[in-house]
Amino acid sequence: MKKVHFIGIGGIGISAIARFLNEKGFEISGSDIKESSTIIELQNQGIKVITPHCKEAIKDQDFVIYSAAIKSDNIELVEAKNKGIKCLSRKEALPMVLEGKRVFAVAGAHGKSTTSAMLSGLLEGSVIIGAISKQFNSNMKYEAHENVIFEADESDSSFLNSNPYLAVVTNAEPEHMEHYEHDLEKFHAAYRGFLERAKVRVINAEDEFLSTLKIEAVRLNPSVDITDMNMVVRDFVPYTTFNLKNLGKFEVLGMGEYIAIDASLAILAAINEVSLSSIRENLLNFKGIKKRFDILTASRKFVLIDDYGHHPTEIKATLKSAFEYAKLLGISKVTAIFQPHRYTRLGANLDAFKESFKGVDELVILPVYGAGETPIDIDLKDEFKEYNPVMTKKVEREGDAIGFIDEFGVKNLLDDGLVIGFGAGDITYQLRGNL
Repeated sequence: MKKVHFIGIGGIGISAIARFLNEKGFEISGSDIKESSTIIELQNQGIKVITPHCKEAIKDQDFVIYSAAIKSDNIELVEAKNKGIKCLSRKEALPMVLEGKRVFAVAGAHGKSTTSAMLSGLLEGSVIIGAISKQFNSNMKYEAHENVIFEADESDSSFLNSNPYLAVVTNAEPEHMEHYEHDLEKFHAAYRGFLERAKVRVINAEDEFLSTLKIEAVRLNPSVDITDMNMVVRDFVPYTTFNLKNLGKFEVLGMGEYIAIDASLAILAAINEVSLSSIRENLLNFKGIKKRFDILTASRKFVLIDDYGHHPTEIKATLKSAFEYAKLLGISKVTAIFQPHRYTRLGANLDAFKESFKGVDELVILPVYGAGETPIDIDLKDEFKEYNPVMTKKVEREGDAIGFIDEFGVKNLLDDGLVIGFGAGDITYQLRGNL
């Protein structure tokens, strides 16, 4: 039995790989900088995890796998190299993890977690994704099957190591450009390389870059191929129905155009693997994923939604769905709570972020969640002045309401209308009340 130690095991992507190898029979251990709900879950599954990092964690392991967040001077990484243990980045480890598997890989700047989770309900096989699927309440599902549904990551170009049998690309909007030295040609070349590695390809052909590709692929043109789209709410749960090409009508949990696009890509990826009737039936089993239009509480008076959106395109698309959802519920007021994620992303997309909140009745802004980055001086109050934003250091869940102290020391309570929080930092815990 091979022993593998994961440094930074608490990350959403790397914890899924650790769980997968654990189910495959590897002896897994791990560490992270501090305890988290993910680490507690891993420990409950029998995986030995310690916090914080310490060199004593490195013993006689066969491999060490480390997350992208781990620096070269990490005490465990240094110790492992001194002991001559093979050390692999998550990117370098993927060929070993996915060896011998028939990989259905989903990539894209936006929507890849949702599309992956939808596809996992349509096909048999193991699942490794970068989010918590509510269908199986984890970021990993193991089956003794050749198929693996895998959320492929472009942020470090690791999707090039995913050995895809089938590749899905939801869109190729520039993100994580620092990894590509801010070179758009390098960025596009990586996506092209990912698709060229696959035998079967499914793409959103209305994406600006993907529309230019001359490779053989199943192409979705949403403006033409998705018709008769309709949104309904049952017991406060939103659903979208639509017709796809000549395949008939489908229904999926979620609200809006982007849900229909993600579902359509999943359907087209599964169409040659399982029957159309099975796809239509199993799509109804999709329960959503945690932190993506995640409805925490809902009544006729007050709705609270947690959303992972941390890029202007995501926020704009999700707000469009939120406005439609509020309209169907008869709610007239929409409040957005925004926690910017990373100074580099905020600085590079500042004008687009300001545009993305158009239509909200109130905007509450939290401090930037830096994720270890060097702070950049941006006056958020002034930059977003058109919204007359309310500034606060944190928000707190107070029953079926959100409370906070504004910059003037005044207590505010959001207990009516629709409130939606955006961010990839710790805002999710503030909204849920489990700090």
